[in-house]
This record gives sequence, structure tokens and C-alpha cells, in this order.
Amino acid sequence: MLNFERKGNGKETLILLHGFMENLSIWSDMEPHLSDQFSLLKIDLPGHGQSDILAEVHTMELMADEVKKVLDQEKLDKVHLLGHSMGGYTSLAFAEKYPETLKSLTLFFSTYFPDDEEKKQQRIKSYRIIKDAFAHYVRAGIPNLFNSNERDVLEGKIETALETALSTNNIGALACVKGMVERTDKKHIMESLEAKILVLAGKHDNAVKTDIMIKHLPDRTNIKSYILDCGHNGHWERPSICAEIINTELLHNLPKKLVL
Repeated sequence: MLNFERKGNGKETLILLHGFMENLSIWSDMEPHLSDQFSLLKIDLPGHGQSDILAEVHTMELMADEVKKVLDQEKLDKVHLLGHSMGGYTSLAFAEKYPETLKSLTLFFSTYFPDDEEKKQQRIKSYRIIKDAFAHYVRAGIPNLFNSNERDVLEGKIETALETALSTNNIGALACVKGMVERTDKKHIMESLEAKILVLAGKHDNAVKTDIMIKHLPDRTNIKSYILDCGHNGHWERPSICAEIINTELLHNLPKKLVL
């Protein structure tokens, strides 16, 4: 069973799935701004945080099944599911397998597109360095996930992200990279899922091709998208704004200053 934490007793359950080389602690900046109408369930994905490594390759489908086991144990049905980056890929796999469980799906600085060939080759080339020089891999990559125009302001957050990534088991990280390479196109989920779909994206996100993803979003009334002036890590770069959008879109709670 995956490691998880529950917080709050709101009537709406919001599942929070972190990204690659993260863990359930990443939501601490956003939590105070999320509505108390939410009951939060934060999960450590396989090979991350305090959750075990389950296989040589952690496919998104494998991780989605493990998330479903947590929901079943906690007797949760009809939930809001939010995933950051790799957590978003897992959420899409979950939506494909268990659509009846979802009230909403939030892609949080993530994408429904698979890796293109260039990205796949980058990941494959990283296998050896993740295994043999993980600290170097982390220090070289993490700062690039933040808005380069605000590096000075975000110095503390970048350090937190580095510490979080360095605490990840490198073999668990490797299993997830192998799983991300195998990801398939999930645009059909965006086109067919009946639950509400919310997309939060970063203008300066170097990990997601935000402009292409937004351009190709299906024109459906159940999909809402927001582009924020930040990089890949809205939970650290713009936590209060992200939470406000989530509260508004998932609970239909307009901030008081916007109520006419």
C-alpha cells in the first residue's frame, strides 16, 4: 500500500499526486489556501517519499492502480483528482481506467501528450546518470524547472525542491523515468471524460510545451484552462493563486473580491 496522509474533513475529497522526484510534502505551501470544503488525500507515488519501489518499470497504469487501492481502502468514491507533472500522467491513466470515480481531473503543470522522440531519447540517456550520479542529475535539472526570470526570488523554493528530489530513492526515480518513456497519448481522455477537466499551466514551463498543449485542448464546456506567469512548479511559485483557481473551479467558490 502506498504511503498517504489525510487532512481535513470537508465534504469534497481532493486527491493530490506529486510529480517526479517529489513527495506528498510538496503541497505544504498550497494547503493553507485550499478551501476547508476539501478533505485532502496526499499520496506518495511508488518509489517516492515513503512508498516502496514496486517494479523495475513504474508505468503510469501501475501507479494509477496503486492509487485506486488507496481509495478503495479509504472507501472513497467520486473524488477530485489533481496531479502535478508525472502525477498528472498518472491521473490520466487513472481517468482512463476508473472514469466513474472522478468528479474532476486537474492537470497541474502536466500534459496529455506523450514524450516526443527527442524527449524519449533524453530520458533513456539519463538512465545511467540516475543510477550512478543521481545527485548530479538532480542539481543539474531542478533549477531549470523554475521561472528563470525569478531565480533570485525563488532561491528558497529551489532549495526545497532540490532537497526533496535528493531524498528520493534513485532506483525508484529510475523506475518512473522508464515508465514515463512508455506513456501513450491521452488526448482521447480529454475528449471523452465526462468529469470536469481543469488545466493549470506555466508560461515559462520548460518541461511542458504549454502553448501546444493549450492550443490542442478539445473545445468542450467541461474543460477550463489557465496559464500562469511561472515555470513548472506552481505549487511553489504561485501557491495561493493556484489554490484560488482550484477552489473556484472545483467548488464554484468565487473569491469574495470577485463576487458582484
